[in-house]
Amino acid sequence: MFKMEYSEPIPTATTSSPTSSPPPLPPAVVLSPCAACKILRRRCADKCVLAPYFPPTEPAKFTIAHRVFGASNIIKFLQELPESQRADAVSSMVYEANARIRDPVYGCAGAICQLQKHINELQAQLAKAEAEVTNMQLQQANLAAMLCMEMAQSTSPQPNPQQPMDILMEDNNNFGSLWEPLWA
Repeated sequence: MFKMEYSEPIPTATTSSPTSSPPPLPPAVVLSPCAACKILRRRCADKCVLAPYFPPTEPAKFTIAHRVFGASNIIKFLQELPESQRADAVSSMVYEANARIRDPVYGCAGAICQLQKHINELQAQLAKAEAEVTNMQLQQANLAAMLCMEMAQSTSPQPNPQQPMDILMEDNNNFGSLWEPLWA
């Protein structure tokens, strides 16, 4: 591993006037090549196309993309895109390369198919649950309608708030017959 060091020449102080102070010295700038240039073992130019997207701290990112797409194809692809889309393109290439390494036959398409299958299974479960909820709501409506019909058939001149419970408690067989059509 190597580091490129760049430092500005140190200006010598001239004593032109006693009141003027010498200009401040710029700090020595140490430039490290991007991960792509490190892996390719080449000098990282000032306007390296790969440097903004493959920082020296993430060498695995370029290694994976390079293994699948190749450095020249990555460079060519990035040069054809506007700068606003390059970061997304690099993320996509790295994701696709990871998927291709994990599944050499299907790559991203395999992952997409698995996710689509999972979505279809979840949609089927949701439809089943919605059907069960609808069925229970209909059963509840049928039960309420039957209770109202029983109350209407046994109307008395004096309304009694305890009457619906009395009707249900009088005849246990009647109670069972109310529930039978609901569970069929």
